[in-house]
Amino acid sequence: MTGKGGTGKTTVAAALALGLAAGGHRTLLVEVEGRQGIAQLFGIDPLPYAEKRIATPARGDGEVRALAVDPEEALLEYLDMFYKLGAAGRALRKIGAIDFATTIAPGLRDVLLTGKVKEATTRSSDGKRAYDAVVLDAPPTGRIGRFLNVTAETARLAKMGPIKTQSDGVASLLRSPMTSVHVVTLLEEMPVQESLDAIAELTALNIPVGRIIVNAARPALLASGKVTKVELKRGLAAAGLPTDAATVNGLHAEAKAHLTRRELEESLRSELVELGRPMIELPLLAGGVDRDGLHELAGLLMSV
Repeated sequence: MTGKGGTGKTTVAAALALGLAAGGHRTLLVEVEGRQGIAQLFGIDPLPYAEKRIATPARGDGEVRALAVDPEEALLEYLDMFYKLGAAGRALRKIGAIDFATTIAPGLRDVLLTGKVKEATTRSSDGKRAYDAVVLDAPPTGRIGRFLNVTAETARLAKMGPIKTQSDGVASLLRSPMTSVHVVTLLEEMPVQESLDAIAELTALNIPVGRIIVNAARPALLASGKVTKVELKRGLAAAGLPTDAATVNGLHAEAKAHLTRRELEESLRSELVELGRPMIELPLLAGGVDRDGLHELAGLLMSV
């Protein structure tokens, strides 16, 4: 799940994970940006570098586990897994070498983050995958192409060896039918433009794009394209409300602003529709995003 910052991609990712769990799927919800957004949404303590159960549906045997991938922890795990440097890796961390490595080589950082997601996705026991679905709350649209195109970044770091092997494995998974990158947007100019750019970039990289998810969509409050002061005054009177000039003028100004916004939203919606990709609209939650709101969004996501 990607989207411009502020579009609600973490909320939508969490709702999707809940919806999948309600359908009986064992689901892992992953974040990689260190914001602990999942913990905040579910009202729990910050997530450790471990897969932790955070939700179970009222019925069925599905569940949602969550994981916050930390690049330093991922590098320590990597060093231990491939080079048996568990104790030595922890010693390197104490002197700041691990932080230095993940900062100086951003390509390595992204390989480690995506590699951990790949491991969780492909892990199996007794011939059965650990998870039916993995939902990744990915970086925003402005960085999503570089984040997912790990092979290009890793080519600058290694031509062979475990890093190269892990990078190639991640690249294969991300370009396989197992993967879909869903793009979350608002009907505002900047988020829509970033969504269009991200979809074009991902398509060029041969990374499958899934749905366009228009979040926080507002209902049309006015049926017609024009509202006169006479109509407003008549309506106010019929409702037993004040009809003085200040009230009518203020309401008229708000109605014009609403219609202008709706016109812009329709234009932006048309741009998205022209892409010919599946699209779903999620409503603006008047009461804010709480657990009930997440379940409402989950139901809408799973109904299409």
